[in-house]
Amino acid sequence: MFTSYFNRKMMVFNQLTVIHFSFRKVFFLGPLLIFLVGLISTVQAASLVTAVRIWPAQDYTRITLESNQAFVYKMTMIKNPDRVVMDIENIDLNQVVKSLTDKIQPNDPYIKQIRVAKFQQNIVRVVIDLKTEAKPNAFTLTPTGDYKYRLVLDVHPMVDPLMAMVAERDAVNVANVTPDGVAKSSVQASVIVEPLPAQKNESSEASNVSPEINSQDAEQNALQDNTGPTNNNINNSDVKKVGRLIIVAIDAGHGGEDPGASGATGSREKDITLMVAKKLKQQIDNEPNMRGVLTRDGDYFIPLHGRVVKARKMQADLFVSIHADAFTNQSARGSSVFALSERGATSASARYLAKKENESDLIGGVSLDDKDPILARTLLDLSQTATINDSLKLGKAVLGQIGEINKLHTKRVEQAAFAVLKSPDIPSILVETAFISNPEEERRLNDEAYQEQLVSSILQGIKKYFSTNPALAKSKIALE
Repeated sequence: MFTSYFNRKMMVFNQLTVIHFSFRKVFFLGPLLIFLVGLISTVQAASLVTAVRIWPAQDYTRITLESNQAFVYKMTMIKNPDRVVMDIENIDLNQVVKSLTDKIQPNDPYIKQIRVAKFQQNIVRVVIDLKTEAKPNAFTLTPTGDYKYRLVLDVHPMVDPLMAMVAERDAVNVANVTPDGVAKSSVQASVIVEPLPAQKNESSEASNVSPEINSQDAEQNALQDNTGPTNNNINNSDVKKVGRLIIVAIDAGHGGEDPGASGATGSREKDITLMVAKKLKQQIDNEPNMRGVLTRDGDYFIPLHGRVVKARKMQADLFVSIHADAFTNQSARGSSVFALSERGATSASARYLAKKENESDLIGGVSLDDKDPILARTLLDLSQTATINDSLKLGKAVLGQIGEINKLHTKRVEQAAFAVLKSPDIPSILVETAFISNPEEERRLNDEAYQEQLVSSILQGIKKYFSTNPALAKSKIALE
């Protein structure tokens, strides 16, 4: 009986001993476990930056960081010397982030160099040394298309290069006008001539037209206009009667963060459109009474409304946006021309294309805080019937000429709500040069000889349009 009692006591003692040592293990190992859990959590919380890109341009320089998680940051502007400091929380200082220092080009107009370092335990500091005083604008973007989360820093010049060019042009205009207001040379006098005649204000008259018949009437009028020359060799004298330089805004679609469509062999729409736009400008500049201005002259992104605003600031007579279409079916082919519609799209394909092109702002990256004072008047002005009418006439003339060198995907000018065509006072068209997704047409789009044929046909269409629709005198009021 005593033995049984002793055995029971020993069992209880052994159990208490095990519990005691287990408690001591927990007591000593607890802080270590907590530290390890915290370390793992910290590692997991750090965002992995997967790509960095820099887009230098005269308009502005853009810096983009892309990550698998949303960015948290603080931006500070420091003077003497001028620099921008970006403190980014919870990102891993990996080789991708460090590579920012090597991406600055010597000819970057605004950025001298970039320095990257660990600032605090969970903060990476990026310092952007500036070449001159500038206006930085930082914002974040949520995942769109092929992109993940993005942190964007735009470095803008204090003086808009475009407005500086406009001011210089206006100074030349003043110097070439006699005291009584007569231009010394109709060519040198450039764009600004005299206000629009009061009795010929088509835009104000058009605002009284019933919106239910605007688009249909505009299209019918445009399609019935067959009075212009039909041959490709439009006589320059038909255009010279304008008595001043005709300004054509040439818009190379996409650019920078927004590559546009891609071809089977890797061609990017943004590269094709820029090559074609530059060639079109060159041919237009060769005309004695015409000048071309590019909305972008390099590989950088311009918001859709920014392209419209640029054309209006330059007081353009026409706006031509260059694109290269893509479709899931590689057999799709042919060229198309589009104009704006105030109502619905003229076809399902036009509606699809307009939706896709209007998504450029999401892909290219637009700051919601970046509001241009001209934007509201540009995009909210819906009394555009007269302008749409002219756009359809221009589109019909250009489409007819392109049809001489390439198969047409659609034999009439289509219409849809393209944001880039929403200038209330400039006839505007969007030219889908060909399907970059079609291997044969992709090859032709990369061929310089074909590009020359293409821009020549667009120019002939523009000249045909002006042969029957002389440009009116421009008023400075349009910019005020």
